[in-house]
Amino acid sequence: MNAQTQPAALAASSLNINLTDFIDEFGDELLESLNRSNPPVYTGSVNAHRQLVMDRLKRKPFAAQAEVVQAITALLLDRNEQAGIINAEMGTGKTMMAIAVAAVMHAAGYRRTLVVSPPHLVYKWRREILETIPAARVWVLNGPDTLLKLLKLRDQMGDAYDGRQEFFILGRVRMRMGFHWRLACWKKRAAGGQLLAACPDCGQVLEDLEGNLVTVEEFERGDRRRTCSSCRGALWTLIRPGKPDGGNRRATILKSMCRIPTIGPVRAERLLNDFGEEFLATMLVDNVSEFINLMDAKGNFVFSDRQAKRMERSMANIEFGFGEGGYQPTEFIKRQLPNGYFDLLVVDEGHEYKNSGSAQGQAMGVLAAKARKTVLLTGTLMGGYADDLFYLLFRILTQRMIEDGYRPNARGSMAPAAMSFMRDHGVLKDIYTERDGDSHKTARGKKLSVRTVKAPGFGPKGIHRFVLPFTVFLKLKDIGGNVLPDYQEEFVDVPMAPEQASAYQRLAAALTAELRQALARRDTTLLGVVLNVLLAWPDCCFRPEIVKHPRSRDTLAFVPAIFGDEQLMPKEQALVDLCLEEKAKGRKVLAYTVYSGTRDTTSRLKKVLEQSGLKVAVLRASVDTARREDWILDQVDRGIDVLITNPELVKTGLDLLDFPTIAFLQTGYNVYTLQQAARRSWRIGQKHPVRVVFFGYAGSSQITCLQLMAKKIAVAQSTSGDVPESGLDSLNQDGDSVEMALARQLIAA
Repeated sequence: MNAQTQPAALAASSLNINLTDFIDEFGDELLESLNRSNPPVYTGSVNAHRQLVMDRLKRKPFAAQAEVVQAITALLLDRNEQAGIINAEMGTGKTMMAIAVAAVMHAAGYRRTLVVSPPHLVYKWRREILETIPAARVWVLNGPDTLLKLLKLRDQMGDAYDGRQEFFILGRVRMRMGFHWRLACWKKRAAGGQLLAACPDCGQVLEDLEGNLVTVEEFERGDRRRTCSSCRGALWTLIRPGKPDGGNRRATILKSMCRIPTIGPVRAERLLNDFGEEFLATMLVDNVSEFINLMDAKGNFVFSDRQAKRMERSMANIEFGFGEGGYQPTEFIKRQLPNGYFDLLVVDEGHEYKNSGSAQGQAMGVLAAKARKTVLLTGTLMGGYADDLFYLLFRILTQRMIEDGYRPNARGSMAPAAMSFMRDHGVLKDIYTERDGDSHKTARGKKLSVRTVKAPGFGPKGIHRFVLPFTVFLKLKDIGGNVLPDYQEEFVDVPMAPEQASAYQRLAAALTAELRQALARRDTTLLGVVLNVLLAWPDCCFRPEIVKHPRSRDTLAFVPAIFGDEQLMPKEQALVDLCLEEKAKGRKVLAYTVYSGTRDTTSRLKKVLEQSGLKVAVLRASVDTARREDWILDQVDRGIDVLITNPELVKTGLDLLDFPTIAFLQTGYNVYTLQQAARRSWRIGQKHPVRVVFFGYAGSSQITCLQLMAKKIAVAQSTSGDVPESGLDSLNQDGDSVEMALARQLIAA
């Protein structure tokens, strides 16, 4: 900076004000202006009839939950909007609120509710619906028998309605588009014994493009669905995917039952002898959830309560091969059921459907288009970037998005509309790169290239247009102090040991030099390697580190092990101190670590903690999703003090109320995972204050990553009306993507 520009910069800096101070000073006027331009849908005036519906439920919502239900139903019924979003923190009871919304909508004439749920929560949804609305009819669409159930539903469309509310629960992994088919024709014998392909409907012999008659052999070699040129009849038919187990019905039933926890071959045989093939097959297909309530001839339950609970949780991911195949469920609903057959669509964990090309995301869009109204449930509406919202909004608020000009192009692609949305409401940065090089064959000159990248951020105009009018926000603190305990989030900056710090500096210098040389040769293959090593090494320096070039396999750097098996690294010591401190208070600790494979730290952590006198368990990915809650409860019964796991394994559907203290040794970069993992134990039912601790090595790239996560969290929380001032947000600074932040750090070194 030269002397002439310095005063101007100082003058400009005096005009700067941070966001928290700005809100403090001008917040009231901004809120007033916002309310004038966009009047709130719900201002707290309770609809007595809707409140009466909620009061009649067997499980009644808390006051704050009832307010959310009032607001959403006012949006959908009074304003007649297409969709509403419940953006509620983890643990506030989103399932309860959605069921209450469905009950109020049912009183207004909305008969059928379709719930799209994570697969391991399907039966939890069923259980909570029946606990809240005992008279409800609940259909579970979560297996190969789904099509059979949908066919029955279609057949019942003209039946008299008995007035009971109906729920249909579809596991997320089942909601793909498409169908299984094979070519089909009528085989017509011609002169000479030749078999010709003919249309099964009109009998017309098929011809190819040149007018030649098509043989059956030639027809069956095709790979596309065909129609008859004469009557337009289908020359294909639906088929069942997969084959039965050798046609042996008894063996198939036995095999299916043995997949259920607590049932082995001996018990399966006994059950088969007691109840018969037909009875068990029918139950496994049509009413699998009632299987756990089997009674013997004396009227006693076959399974104990604990067995029944384990079986119920596992049912979500179990498939039984007795049903019909053909259309995927969403494809069947799209083609075979009339528009508006489902009155209300409830989408649980709605942020999972934000990706543009995912099969589940596209299927969700189809289901939303077939339903009269949609309610989206999420704890983290956006992850910091504007395009996190684009496809989600387009799928549930199609009309609003098209009104604003965001529509597919002539080829049906949404990419230009998504980019336009990012430019209007997000943050895009153009990065210009200039380099010398040959231009064509006869001249030398400068080559200028432009690369557009996205950055965290979502503009107030977008929030005002697409978020505030359709979203109801609920935080755990809104539930009331009598329901939830205190929540504290803190960051611990751990100094590296002298030898560790000097080794890190040498490693960073060596890799930076190699990276600079590679970038000078326009070789970017080292970038990912260098960043990963610099992030992970401080946590993994108990073993030698060899860094090799991904292509040439040349050794770029070697660092011997800094800590022996008996030496504690600073982070490990900090974790041990924390766990011992919490144990003395009678509190259990949940410790998160993200490294696996060659950099796996869990085994060492377990050993370190056990040597300190702590009882430790490690939850790994090998434990089935449906069994994780049972597994954790077993470990708690065993009396563990610390549970070590990856946050990805417990981010949804698990209530870890037994672990009021949570420690992040590493975080990863996914905001959804971080926020959901951090709140795993702070939810309705928790009686102890919750403490969340983030550990990071001072002077390392880990701090930069935490700063980026802080920024993304701040952006995500700003969309829900929060400007937090604690925890990770205390690290909040201006910054770019993690790659840019780390690149600057490396260049400055």
